[in-house]
Amino acid sequence: MSKEGFDYIIVGAGTAGCLLANRLSADPHKRVLLLEAGGKDDYHWVHIPVGYLHCIGNPRTDWCFQTEAETGLNGRSLRYPRGKVLGGSSSINGMIYMRGQSRDYEHWADLTGDDTWRWPRVLRAFRRHEHHWRLDDPKTAPEGFADMHGHRGEWRVEQQRLRWPILDAFAAAAQQAGIPATSDFNAGTNEGVGYFEVNQKKGLRWNTAKAFLRPTCLGRPNFELWTGAQVRKLRLLQDDTGLRCSGVEVLTPHGVEQPWLNAGGEVILAAGAVGSPQLLQLSGLGPGALLQRLGLNVKADLPGVGANLQDHLQLRTVYKVQGTQTLNTRSASLLGKALIGLEYALRRSGPMSMAPSQLGAFTRSSPDQAWPDLEYHVQPLSLDAFGEPLHRFDAFTASVCNLNPSSRGHLHITSPDATVAPAIQPNYLSTDEDRRVAVESLKLTRRIVSQPALAGLQPEEFRPGPQVQTDEDLVRVAGDIGTTIFHPVGTCKMGRRDDPTAVVDSRLRVRGVSGLRVADASVMPTITSGNTASPTLMIAEKLAGWLGG
Repeated sequence: MSKEGFDYIIVGAGTAGCLLANRLSADPHKRVLLLEAGGKDDYHWVHIPVGYLHCIGNPRTDWCFQTEAETGLNGRSLRYPRGKVLGGSSSINGMIYMRGQSRDYEHWADLTGDDTWRWPRVLRAFRRHEHHWRLDDPKTAPEGFADMHGHRGEWRVEQQRLRWPILDAFAAAAQQAGIPATSDFNAGTNEGVGYFEVNQKKGLRWNTAKAFLRPTCLGRPNFELWTGAQVRKLRLLQDDTGLRCSGVEVLTPHGVEQPWLNAGGEVILAAGAVGSPQLLQLSGLGPGALLQRLGLNVKADLPGVGANLQDHLQLRTVYKVQGTQTLNTRSASLLGKALIGLEYALRRSGPMSMAPSQLGAFTRSSPDQAWPDLEYHVQPLSLDAFGEPLHRFDAFTASVCNLNPSSRGHLHITSPDATVAPAIQPNYLSTDEDRRVAVESLKLTRRIVSQPALAGLQPEEFRPGPQVQTDEDLVRVAGDIGTTIFHPVGTCKMGRRDDPTAVVDSRLRVRGVSGLRVADASVMPTITSGNTASPTLMIAEKLAGWLGG
């Protein structure tokens, strides 16, 4: 450890933390410490795209959280993956590159009163770290593409390295149902159907550790990275100027360490929508009554810490098909598995290069809806539940989620011990509006599948099944088949000074505490209309710019 302390301590070497470490340590006069509770990303399944199957639920790479029993899910508890490894959730996620919709950021600007969050300005942050495949040869890129995308950044965006006839047929059916084709989900409105672009490089997962730590950041003398280092609490001091964060207490394999800051330095929490509010609460920053019940000294009563939890709930429908092959049967035999492995070894293509979802669609739950409020993740496979074997018949899965849920949950610590997982209660489908959208989305899926483009494949609804018809039954079955897409946000939301539930201001400073910021998905006041990894990078990029990085 640096004997002189650090100018910046970043808690969490995940999606946001790796970018921040890169940007801030670029100044040789600033000493930066990056802390990661998990280990190095040297597990081979982190880098093989299909390896998410071996990383989620694996304590080597995943915190292995569970939600509380959910009333809206008919009493079920869900697995709640969060990356516990260098690269964080970017090492175990679906690799989908998705910014959301321009209206998301216009809404953030309205909620915070800060125009820096408006779409034209966040677009610059997205482009700064983007390295888009279409601009490898600018002459072949569509007109105006370079105005929306970047090419000199670290965050590689590529085409997927496979196509499936069943997915092409679903895309054609979606167009017949009124959803236009699109080749770019990231130009401000993501309405349309097309193949997702992914954060991969030559058939390998491109996580934030590769993008932002190697090789430049790790070679800087003013930068330190600690893995296996779990922050137990923040060091908070009261002086004449008020409450200040002066460092962190860290548990490492060598015992308890207490890194400190120089005057004027900052601690930046980038531990995610679960880890950041958990750490604030453990440190005495959170709902006063909760902290008192647990015997914690309340340093600042911040009721919004752990509140405002939002997530995307996907409703996984499964259809059997005839006359086309899906991954269910392609991988059923030892020979099939061997051929899949050989294709990946020789070409870095085929099913082992697959993101969890390949085809996407954004559309509206009803004709009078002002913007796309549904997202589809479509897969050429089916299974009873994540981690279970594939079905022995050919089928595809069409998962649909409400992009803008009105349900709000919360996250609370249950012990002063940092090693005890918090209680996570998303409260899925807890509002009439969310239940209505769930019903409409299941009906829309049936309309898409009934189109002529799929008729030749004789699709047969396997899950939930054609017997489910009434709105009441559709709500019940949504609770049976709904599961998270792993997009928790909002638990340290940013907001105006007069918002009592805001945890950070629009520049991500924790209310009432100097020297402390949060920069991850937890600061989103409302969830973005799509996958959340790249918006989290944008948030980190914005903060880096404000800090001179």
